Amino acid sequence: MTYPVIELRLGDARLGASSRNVRAVINPATEAELALLPIATTADALMAVDAAAERFQSWSTTPAWQRGAVLHAAARVMKREAERYAAVVVLENGKPLHEAKAEIDAAAETLEWYGEEARRIYGRSFTGRRSPSRYWTNREPVGVVGLFTPWNFPVVTLVRKVAPALAAGCTVVAKPAEETPASAMFIHDCLVEAGLPAGAFNILLGEPASISETLIRSSKVAKISFTGSTTVGRQLAGLAGVHLKRTTMELGGHGPAIICGDVAPVWAAELAAAGKYRNAGQVCNVASRYIVDRRIYREFAARFAEIAGKLKVGDGLQPDTAMGPLSNHRRLAAMERFTAEAVDLGAKVLAGGARLGGRGFFYAPTVLSDVPSGAAIMCEEPFGPIAPIVPFDTQEEALKIANQTSFGLSGYVLTHSREIARDLVSGLRVRAIGVNSFQVAFPEAPLGGVNDSGWGLEGGAEGIEPYLNTKFVHEA
Repeated sequence: MTYPVIELRLGDARLGASSRNVRAVINPATEAELALLPIATTADALMAVDAAAERFQSWSTTPAWQRGAVLHAAARVMKREAERYAAVVVLENGKPLHEAKAEIDAAAETLEWYGEEARRIYGRSFTGRRSPSRYWTNREPVGVVGLFTPWNFPVVTLVRKVAPALAAGCTVVAKPAEETPASAMFIHDCLVEAGLPAGAFNILLGEPASISETLIRSSKVAKISFTGSTTVGRQLAGLAGVHLKRTTMELGGHGPAIICGDVAPVWAAELAAAGKYRNAGQVCNVASRYIVDRRIYREFAARFAEIAGKLKVGDGLQPDTAMGPLSNHRRLAAMERFTAEAVDLGAKVLAGGARLGGRGFFYAPTVLSDVPSGAAIMCEEPFGPIAPIVPFDTQEEALKIANQTSFGLSGYVLTHSREIARDLVSGLRVRAIGVNSFQVAFPEAPLGGVNDSGWGLEGGAEGIEPYLNTKFVHEA
């Protein structure tokens, strides 16, 4: 499939790159220009907010069954077009084609989930203090919401915000990443074909700081939801606080994986490596630090490195590609910095450790052993294909290493002992934990962070809560 023309979607208007500032959208595998991205102006942002505010009056009173039906229909459209649009995701994001298809499938399942949740927005009724008085509550949509999403999972991350917002009866102004604009347009097209009225879902593209400030300052925007770096999250949260805007912040992560000595090291390494290099390690809830019982440490590290060294790295459109490029040159530079600094401090490179090729943002799947606790790769979110592995001798030591960062998104435990699992789950200061599994993100399950990983939840029944207000009524 050819890459589409990129447009702003404001109400029923579609505005392209003509007669406005633009920037190039780049294929990370080839560094070739895919399209020109139209840069939204402040007037465009205000137009999007006005369109969403005007549509809110009718969408918020649309019966929940009807709102849910639109989401279900959009899921069917998305599944029908998955094969075709997966190639577009690969072009702008770089991940292998099979991963792009899986992402679109997950997004469709999320639309289906919130199509059902729209029908389950309950209030309650209870007896007042004096007969015949009655108390009751009702749930109402908060209003227009501003959504900000990153480039690493451009389809499913935006759907995890759009679907519950629309299910609740809110209308949306979205600002997806400049690197992956076509993915947002794909979601928009699926919803419009499914019957979503114009203005219920608007898309702005361009300068993040300008757009976010305009949306947050607007009195017509009731809430914002952001997924991205902790640094940017702090800035947006600060601005939102000034204007008393409700926020959901899904920020960075640096997931510890504690590998206990009672598991087979080869099995553990194969399970861990299978998840680590998905999307070239650019996954906020991925295991990104491996803390391994010293008794199985060397064997685990050796098998992990063996797997990493055999992975086929290349263009995501090639059928045998196991790992694609990093999304942009900034991530490539970060990987080089992390590796060089760790080696200078005494870490050993067991696999990879260098850029691949002269064109495209490719970095070899990398395994580092004996990494000092003070190395940046142990403290900062790597967001790339580097796996640092360190040993531990006691559970207390493992938890100390795991909890040494300020992040608190996800963590992982491999053990056959229920008692050990319970102790480690209790001791990990994170909000989502996989036990003998490296998967924690599902449409039906909540996911969110604590500390520098943000606040609020997305997914599951909890995911619709941030888009609702509870109204209390006392009938005397």
